[in-house]
Amino acid sequence: MWRASRSRRLAARMRENDTVSIYRDDGIVLRTQKLGEADRIVTVLARKTGRIRAVAKGVRRTKSRFGARLEPFTHVDLLLYTGRSLDVITQAETLRSYGEALAGDYPRYTTGTAMLETAERFTVVEKEPSLRQFLLLVGGLRTLVDGGHDPRLVLDAYLLRSLAVAGYAPALDECAICGTRAPGVPTPDQASMHRATRRRTFGVAAGGLVCRSCWAPGAATASAVTIDLMSALLRGDWELADASERRYQVECSGLVAAYVQWHLEHSIRSLRHVEHA
Repeated sequence: MWRASRSRRLAARMRENDTVSIYRDDGIVLRTQKLGEADRIVTVLARKTGRIRAVAKGVRRTKSRFGARLEPFTHVDLLLYTGRSLDVITQAETLRSYGEALAGDYPRYTTGTAMLETAERFTVVEKEPSLRQFLLLVGGLRTLVDGGHDPRLVLDAYLLRSLAVAGYAPALDECAICGTRAPGVPTPDQASMHRATRRRTFGVAAGGLVCRSCWAPGAATASAVTIDLMSALLRGDWELADASERRYQVECSGLVAAYVQWHLEHSIRSLRHVEHA
């Protein structure tokens, strides 16, 4: 009865405005904000449509039937119709709520929050299809909840892959500027102890490793093992990543955070909380 009533109201709106169209999509709720006394604006990264900002009417009322389905971290199936400025959500069905698993684990919750914020930053244009970013976010949340990996490693892997999807993958095997193998970058047959003592020059603004000829002020140095860890996270080698030492994980996180925020030209505010988790 409830759905039939909503369908009748929707049909009435369509008769009033011939330009209204209905569409269905599934997506991850990135964030919500209050609108008026009872409504919310819901930001969703959807599979087919890209980033959507839509109104969920009456969801802040205690009798709302789908308010709880439109919380951050929820993978939802939506029925919407286009509005003049914002689309309107008419139905919402939960496919999976990642928030329930994250709510009781502060490190994982703050990591997930940083992932949602990053996904929104990487999808600047509304309703521009971003299937790879959507699939990356779904996979990242699933790994965060089910994978059993350190949450910060999951976040760094997600950030690096988001950068790669956006065309900003860091150069980790050769000089980012001239394209030649940076002097001192170890070959696979060198001993791991030797690798741990060697330092590499990583230019955030340059786009990754830089050789001595292309070195510029402001470039950071990092252990060769840290660069190996970045490469492992980028390609999904969890065996190597999980076995890495804490000091290299910390150094890797610092480089990844600086690199992603440089290319986004904005800070990821949620990262401040992740650092203290």
